[in-house]
Amino acid sequence: MELQGKMLIGQQAVQGSRQAIRAINPSTNEHLEPAYPGGTEEDVAKACELAWGAFDSYRETTLEARAQFLETVADEIEALGDTLIARAVLESGLPQQRIQGERGRTCNQLRLFARTVRNGEWLDVRIDPALPDRQPMPRADLRQRHIALGPVAVFGASNFPLAFSVAGGDTASALAAGCPVIVKAHSAHPGTSELVGRAIQSAVDRCGLPEGVFSLVFDSGLDVGQALVAHPCIKAAGFTGSRSGGLALNRIAQSRPEPIPFYAEMSSINPVFALPAALESRGEKMGEEFVASLNMGAGQFCTNPGLVIAIKGQGLDSFVRAASRAVSDSAAQTMLTPGIHQAYNEGVQTLVSDNGAQELAHGREGADPNQCQTNLFVTSASHFLEEQTLQEEVFGATSLIVECQDEAELHRVAECLEGQLTATLQMDEADTGMAQSLLPVLERRAGRLLVNGWPTGVEVCDAMVHGGPFPATSDSRTTSVGTAAIFRFLRPVCYQNLPGALLPEALRDNNPLSLKRLVNGERES
Repeated sequence: MELQGKMLIGQQAVQGSRQAIRAINPSTNEHLEPAYPGGTEEDVAKACELAWGAFDSYRETTLEARAQFLETVADEIEALGDTLIARAVLESGLPQQRIQGERGRTCNQLRLFARTVRNGEWLDVRIDPALPDRQPMPRADLRQRHIALGPVAVFGASNFPLAFSVAGGDTASALAAGCPVIVKAHSAHPGTSELVGRAIQSAVDRCGLPEGVFSLVFDSGLDVGQALVAHPCIKAAGFTGSRSGGLALNRIAQSRPEPIPFYAEMSSINPVFALPAALESRGEKMGEEFVASLNMGAGQFCTNPGLVIAIKGQGLDSFVRAASRAVSDSAAQTMLTPGIHQAYNEGVQTLVSDNGAQELAHGREGADPNQCQTNLFVTSASHFLEEQTLQEEVFGATSLIVECQDEAELHRVAECLEGQLTATLQMDEADTGMAQSLLPVLERRAGRLLVNGWPTGVEVCDAMVHGGPFPATSDSRTTSVGTAAIFRFLRPVCYQNLPGALLPEALRDNNPLSLKRLVNGERES
């Protein structure tokens, strides 16, 4: 498939008219063709109008038709073959194997949501039949289901050019809910975005859906994204990126005449609590495993372990020695963009210049452009508690060890943490008491709790939570990964005393969709 450098508005390929963006191969700093001219507010309005025109029809597609559409999107992405893999590698600097795995995750995620759509449990049907003879007051016939919110704006992420981008989790869950989607492509991978966008566009056509179910727009600045969130046809938005970017868009979403849900994943340092018995029994091994997790994807995972918290002792000394050796042996890795590489270096320099933080080790220097060196720092708990900037995320392969004097100080550090995507306990059986005392704190601080694992790697499944209190996300009640993500784009509607002919199929007495419904307080088998 030949790249055209055009936006996709409905079934049309539209040439932008504003300043163009060009992808950069971060391994070489080479600019890649074609150029992608940015869209205008008029282009956004056209995409939004098409999405609104498609909404009522698309949200009432049958469960089977919508599931087949999601599966068709996955089929179309896979049909792109090596063309997609090669372009994503060029635009991200990520290895081919990583991109292949990410494509598999993207397509599996779409098929998982197809299964979710088919089973219909997300409709959460509740029926309380009329009780006309009830005393002292009769009860009306009341029936409830969930419906789609409306067209959704999705912002592609830099660090996952497939799984968190054009056909990633936000798009998949919104389409599953019955919401048309308009994606604002990330400027780091416009060619990858066009390829995946054309796959979705083709699936829309093959499945006979209204063209406004999907659009893809480009922009070299901020105007298109801001116009998209502000447009009255948009009823929710999903974002993965920086705290500053997420907060700026959230302000627009909340200052509209009709505020809308804005689901932003923004910032997390994912603390690891290395407890004393575990450190004593396997501190060296833990140090090596920790650095392996830290280095995954050049540290550019949102679940990267950016903080280790432990009590001073021989076990921690063993951990630090092993981790320092592993960091010193770490090869430099190419980062996603020159801008991310620059921001990473600035974050490292902030730690270097902090008088209360000591550099323990740094990795090997790279010879190619935009390569980060792994870095490891240590500070005291007292300094960490005083210096709020030490909680700021350094997006890349850098972590900070916080040394505590005792369990009480470790608890004070846990209590001072900002909201996180994950919190990890490295523990042995003898640490159970300490872990139990930490658990309520960590439940308040994070969306996913781990024991004796490492936070990098997010399984796409029914039980996964990829979210957390601010600033990890803008709304801690939700997840952006896993089938529960569909609920971000739904709302409940109650139908009172509607005649059978007007009731949606899911609410009819004969249960034509064979759903498991809550009827008069009891679950139908």
